Amino acid sequence: MNEPDMVDKRKYNVGLVQMRMGPDPEANFASAIRHIREASRLGANIVCLPELFRAQYFCQREDLRLFDLAEPIPGPSTSALGEVAREARVVIVASLFERRAPGLYHNTAVTLGLDGNIASVYRKMHIPDDPLYYEKYYFAPGDLGFRAVDTAFGRVGTLVCWDQWYPEGARLTALQGAEVLFYPTAIGWHPAEKDEFGAAQYDAWQTIQRAHAIANGVYVAGVNRVGHEHGDILGNKATGPGLQFWGGSFLADPFGRVVAKASHDAEEILLGEIDVSLIEETRRNWPFLRDRRIDAYGAITKRFLD
Repeated sequence: MNEPDMVDKRKYNVGLVQMRMGPDPEANFASAIRHIREASRLGANIVCLPELFRAQYFCQREDLRLFDLAEPIPGPSTSALGEVAREARVVIVASLFERRAPGLYHNTAVTLGLDGNIASVYRKMHIPDDPLYYEKYYFAPGDLGFRAVDTAFGRVGTLVCWDQWYPEGARLTALQGAEVLFYPTAIGWHPAEKDEFGAAQYDAWQTIQRAHAIANGVYVAGVNRVGHEHGDILGNKATGPGLQFWGGSFLADPFGRVVAKASHDAEEILLGEIDVSLIEETRRNWPFLRDRRIDAYGAITKRFLD
């Protein structure tokens, strides 16, 4: 008698929404909903939106008035997106500016199931503070840890933008059984640096995430925005050169191959297939999880080894 085939042969499609943001948050939200519906029509089962998709990237300056963009979770956005998830029969990953309590805010990614309910909440763990990326002013670091969640199609994990540079977050999420790591993102070039450093910066961004795919034997999806923004929110505009968001959203397979990639300057819905059996095949040939020396990694919790 033949042994039963134990390899999981599920396949499902992810839709990565690369979009442009204007000054009106409600118009951006309506655009995101149109993109979700179109992704569903094209065959996507799980749809991921870019980081903080409701507004232009407002962290280019520190302005108390911009805290008014935040909302509770659950709240208006999760309610509206939940209806879309139910109607379009898709799982949605949405990045929101969360108002947790007066004076306490997070950069938060929500996963909504086919029933429209919140399946998972992830608060961005690594918060940058760089020129034109003043996120520490707005967001407290996440306190929910790294999470994977079961959806109707597969088990996925969500991290957010700056998290993508840290192998620890990818590893801890993959160790919970995530088949896909989604990284909703808002990253771009300082215009004065683009000519000299632009190509290398994008290459580094893609390379580090492809490395997460290889090291963990999982799919990785980086979902960016496009357009030149000054953080214009209904006329409330930052001064200075702004940021040119570089797009280039992509899906990498467990071997690190880029199986789908978007342009650097246009709105797109990037569709990619997740073949769960490829995770098993890759890990059998590259058994990195088997060979980990978990007895030797205690020092990783220290800031630096003096």
